[in-house]
Amino acid sequence: KPFDILTILNAAVANIIISILLGHRFSYDDPTILRLMGLINENIKLMGSRYARLYNIVPKLFDLIPGPHHKIFENMNQMQNFIRGTFTKQKKNLDVNDQRNLIDAFLVKQQEGKTESTQYFHNDNLTALVSDLFVAGMETTTTTMRWAILLMMKYPEIQKKVQNEIDSIIGTVPPQAEHRKQMPYTDAVIHEIQRFGDIVPDGAPHETTQDVTFRGYFIPKGTTVFPSLYTVLRDEAYFEKPFEFYPEHFLDEEGHFKKNDAFIPFSIGKRSCAGETLAKMELFLFFTSLMQNFTFQALPGAEIDLEPAEAGTHGPKPYQLCAVSRS
Repeated sequence: KPFDILTILNAAVANIIISILLGHRFSYDDPTILRLMGLINENIKLMGSRYARLYNIVPKLFDLIPGPHHKIFENMNQMQNFIRGTFTKQKKNLDVNDQRNLIDAFLVKQQEGKTESTQYFHNDNLTALVSDLFVAGMETTTTTMRWAILLMMKYPEIQKKVQNEIDSIIGTVPPQAEHRKQMPYTDAVIHEIQRFGDIVPDGAPHETTQDVTFRGYFIPKGTTVFPSLYTVLRDEAYFEKPFEFYPEHFLDEEGHFKKNDAFIPFSIGKRSCAGETLAKMELFLFFTSLMQNFTFQALPGAEIDLEPAEAGTHGPKPYQLCAVSRS
């Protein structure tokens, strides 16, 4: 029967980052994880609204204007209250010699009594760190996987090639990260999903740490800067068919995987995505496991829409799918 895979994917991906941050996992129907996922998903949707985009330009003015942008802050406060409550509980039974998760490690640094303990390892930074990692660790991977399934439904011949390579290299055993090097076509498809999906087209906001002149433009210290990743991932100088889904962008004439300097969905430099290594591993394992076990199909007669939804990230519009077992 057709269904929407969003909640299942959300919970699966969220539990990975939650286990790193908090040291445990939630069942998929646990009210706590459902509430947290709901807050994040609502905020991602609201961040694409006209009000939110205008707020980013003139925040003081839009503080006075009613609109959905105020709901974003309400949701953020609920999320941060949950995080503060979590690490407050963990402080009570903290064991320096048994650091169970990232929050424990942070709390241990906080208690070392060094200058940096108060300068960097304070509660406000812990709240912001856990919040950022949780949101980024869940949303972008989930959205990429939703693009992956939608694109496989749109291009069944590509889905079949991926499954053939999986059957040949992996067989029926659970996929491992090491398999990726032996699977150039699957690797190319995953790269193309990330390029075509273009999950964060404006990149993440950065800030200049000093006055700088760049290509003739003076940018003062403290200026918020958004790197436009979209223009790179769609650059005709690097991609033969920049506006089409074309895995051959990452394959040479002999079918071997080839790198492309313009592939920067995680941004570049010292402030690139902190979760890049984790995300790459997640995408490969999720994608190959799903392709190994299921063939994804659209509903009979349904049109597959590749236009992104209006949101803070570049995700597909809601869709229903059929997952046909390959066993």
